[in-house]
Amino acid sequence: MWSFRAPVMNLDSYDLDPAIYDEMFDADGSPRPHCQDLYRTLDHLSPTDLGAIGDWVTRSFTNEGITFTVYGDAEETERIIPIDSVPRVMSATEWADIHAGLEQRLSALNLFLADIYSEARIVADGVIPPDMVRDCPQYRLEMRGFNAPQGVWVAVCGTDLVRTRDGFRVLEDNLRVPSGVSYMLAIRKATKSAHRLLFRRSRVRDIENYGLILAETLRELAPEGRSDPTMALLTPGIYNSAFYEHMFLARQIGADLVEGRDLLVEDGHVFMRTTSGLKKVDVIYRRVDDDFIDPLVFRPDSLLGVPGLLHAARLGNVSVVNAPGTGVADDKSVYAYVPDMIRYYLGAEPLLKNVETYLCRRPEDLEYTLDNLDKLVVKRVGESGGYGMLIGPHSTPAERNEFAASLRADPSDYISQPTLALSRAPCLIEGRIEPRHVDLRPFILTGRETRIVPGAFCRIALRRGSLVVNSSQGGGGKDFWVLEN
Repeated sequence: MWSFRAPVMNLDSYDLDPAIYDEMFDADGSPRPHCQDLYRTLDHLSPTDLGAIGDWVTRSFTNEGITFTVYGDAEETERIIPIDSVPRVMSATEWADIHAGLEQRLSALNLFLADIYSEARIVADGVIPPDMVRDCPQYRLEMRGFNAPQGVWVAVCGTDLVRTRDGFRVLEDNLRVPSGVSYMLAIRKATKSAHRLLFRRSRVRDIENYGLILAETLRELAPEGRSDPTMALLTPGIYNSAFYEHMFLARQIGADLVEGRDLLVEDGHVFMRTTSGLKKVDVIYRRVDDDFIDPLVFRPDSLLGVPGLLHAARLGNVSVVNAPGTGVADDKSVYAYVPDMIRYYLGAEPLLKNVETYLCRRPEDLEYTLDNLDKLVVKRVGESGGYGMLIGPHSTPAERNEFAASLRADPSDYISQPTLALSRAPCLIEGRIEPRHVDLRPFILTGRETRIVPGAFCRIALRRGSLVVNSSQGGGGKDFWVLEN
């Protein structure tokens, strides 16, 4: 490892590792062409000015009141995500490639969901094993024969991307109730106000219209003949980890924020209780998990859902976005087959590659995983948020032994992947500019057409050397700028 020295940027050295792609600097330490304006700006700031900008961004974001909840934390459950004041910058050309790849991927995933809940041609043709679908906990037999509006099972998708020296890879697709878009918008607002001149000079593409685009997408999925549909955002309530995002998005799209107890089904239609009486609801943007959304179909003990909701949706009287049952397509084992889905349904090669994945349900993959636990990342197929995961190179022998026992007990519940050298970006850490590992979560919206705002929730592994970017595991966020050219 060697260092690039930037003495004015309040640091002794900025470490560049030739094995790790840096988002701002080329291998020789020179700023990448699309990052030169940002670099010059940072280079001319004093340590005091850098600190002031960092404080401004943090205060501005905190004022938005967007929090997340860490379950199982006895000391503090509700937190403000840490925000870095140095934006990550991407060229228009790179973004165009990502845009095309994400659009292709979600198209194939929607076709897969429509297929497996009807004829299941992809299974009959031997492209994906029957047990991969049948045994997936997120596969809902109750959804067989369901006709999603416009054929769109997933209208809102958050896909996690990482970059290595070999290019971008899809880490996972979040298709059920993807979260984080409120962070993307609030971080942009805070960072834009702190870097106003640089932002304007850089010609950063706009993301502030996300709410308008989401609202238009939901209207496009309304039942036929509803030109001005009534929309509601269904939340589990104030104790949900993403409740602040639910409030934020309801305001953004002009929807009523409701809980299950606020809705009822009569004669196959959904109504909302209001102070002036019942009001028919046409579109429900649901942020309630499948298990709890309709106690007549899924968990009968659920107090969060709406009895009869799925019946009304089957009749075509209300559109539920995203549709129940989509989780089978973001299962970490099914993920390994997404490139095959793209080839099967679209007749094309994937524009965005997967991370190499070992399915521990396969005996040979299980043995390979057990023999290389110190080198691999092992994940439970149904977990998210950085939980249920082993990062081999950063684990202890005791942790590896514990995981080995779990793998042997239930191999189908795990996958493993190589430990990736995630790209790094400059971050302001305790008054110094230092590199930290990052990923991206762009948000893809699909109605009658697919739309992607040119931005993303950029997550950071704040701890030095850490590869875990999840906010629930100590990660943070930063703004992501896509330039006009």
